[in-house]
Amino acid sequence: MEYIVFFISFFFCIIILYIIGLVDEKRTKKFFKKRLETNYGKTSDKEYVDGRLATITSYYKKTKQETDFFIDDITWNDLDMDRVYQSMDFTFSAAGEEVLYKTLRCPVMNEAILKERDKKIEYFRNHKESRIELQMLFAEVGRTGKYSIVDYIDYLNDLKQEKMTQHILVLAGMGLSLVGMFFYPPVCLSIFVILLVSNILAYFPAQKQISPYITTFAYLLRVIKSIDKLQKCKDTVFTQEMEELKKLKKETKAFAKGAFLIFGNKAVKSNPLEVLMDYVKMCFHIDIIKFYSMLKEAKKHKQDFIRMFEIIGSMETILSIGAYRESLDYFCKPDFTKNMQIGGAEVYHPLIENPVVNSFCEKKGMLLTGSNASGKSTFLKTVAINAILAQTIYTCMAKSFTLCNFRVYTSMALRDDLANQESYFIVEIKALKRVIDAASKDGAPVLCFVDEVLRGTNTVERIAASTEILQSLLGKGSMCFAATHDIELTRLLEEKYHNYHFEETILEDDIKFNYKLKEGRATTRNAIKLLGILKYEDEIIKRAEHRAEEFVKTGNWV
Repeated sequence: MEYIVFFISFFFCIIILYIIGLVDEKRTKKFFKKRLETNYGKTSDKEYVDGRLATITSYYKKTKQETDFFIDDITWNDLDMDRVYQSMDFTFSAAGEEVLYKTLRCPVMNEAILKERDKKIEYFRNHKESRIELQMLFAEVGRTGKYSIVDYIDYLNDLKQEKMTQHILVLAGMGLSLVGMFFYPPVCLSIFVILLVSNILAYFPAQKQISPYITTFAYLLRVIKSIDKLQKCKDTVFTQEMEELKKLKKETKAFAKGAFLIFGNKAVKSNPLEVLMDYVKMCFHIDIIKFYSMLKEAKKHKQDFIRMFEIIGSMETILSIGAYRESLDYFCKPDFTKNMQIGGAEVYHPLIENPVVNSFCEKKGMLLTGSNASGKSTFLKTVAINAILAQTIYTCMAKSFTLCNFRVYTSMALRDDLANQESYFIVEIKALKRVIDAASKDGAPVLCFVDEVLRGTNTVERIAASTEILQSLLGKGSMCFAATHDIELTRLLEEKYHNYHFEETILEDDIKFNYKLKEGRATTRNAIKLLGILKYEDEIIKRAEHRAEEFVKTGNWV
């Protein structure tokens, strides 16, 4: 009687804990849904732990060669595009993170594709319930561990397909010994115990070998499960994507069949039955046997799983771009033209708080002059970033923005390459050479941005070489925006480039910038004035001003 009471009490404890888990799960989902409703369009506050960005880039690195053009590392780093990416990353799944990243690095040279992307973005901006339903679903898919899922899938090839003969024979022996207990209890019980103990001892090394790959299987199962839920969504514009996912799920059904033998019921986090299931696995190796069966299917359908990942990621990317648009003070959709030109009204930099806006229209090439810190580099980055966003997320930080399809390159925030023992000048001329080479190849025109061309060498050779390089960056296959302190270039290149400048106002003990783009070459200098503001000796400042004035008058240094 006491045993019956104990088991009944134990059973009811399990039921109570299970119910508590269900209630807790429901409460968590309700809170998350409320957060999605109230935080839509607010600045992304996602944190990126050490190494997370490197993980996010993996899918792009493995598939970038499949695209006609991608933003190279120099350009990406010059423009601080990691921060731009983070500002628009409103994703909840690893698939969404990685596909969004690739989307930014692989501009689309087909306006029809961009417009179709825009149609879906706008749909979910205007259909709140559909958006939230999908966001909750993608959150359930979640993220991976240390590596990208495409890396995890590749790593499956490193694991040898073990034969399960030994495990199955041990299970058969245990089954026969249980039957034999009815006829020869002492002997069969001893056999059963020996087999059970040997199985328990063998379990931990076997489980340790497969445990790193369990993360892969768990994520793939969550992706497959999400397809079932996606099919139940009432209102969606992802008809084509859903049809393909349905076919892929059918192709991989053998992988998911019986997966509960490894993962149990993970629908409820606080599930005490999972503890009991762990002991069953330890004794009978059912998870080991099932793992190798799933491994065979995973290797067989590797490309199917990667395609699932791509589709799920592309769907969440659409939602993330919509949230990003909501976070902006204002934006426009670009107008594409066949003529080689670029221009915009009230264009601003997406990462600057309270930015100064500028308008421009250029069909030739732009040469920017102006004082230190006057806004030249920021303007170049503003135009370059908007050119990339126009061709990736069909969104520009401007009242209007017009361009043709461009391959964007930069040579701006370069450094000495100590690892390869290359000076700044060598790094710079290599960066410029890659742009010139790109312009000579077939494809969309090159739009390049150069900040202080050839700053790593002496004045005479810098001006001579800069003139020829900047001339070569204009033509049928390219357009260039360049910033320089060398006022000589504005005269040498005035037939090729339009001159623009930024200027400042010098006060008694301060300097003020308005960051507004103006036509013509710069007529002011501030370097020597800054010496005065920083309290250099008057005699140093006077002699410096005298030398500068004499050079401007005569062209010779005194």
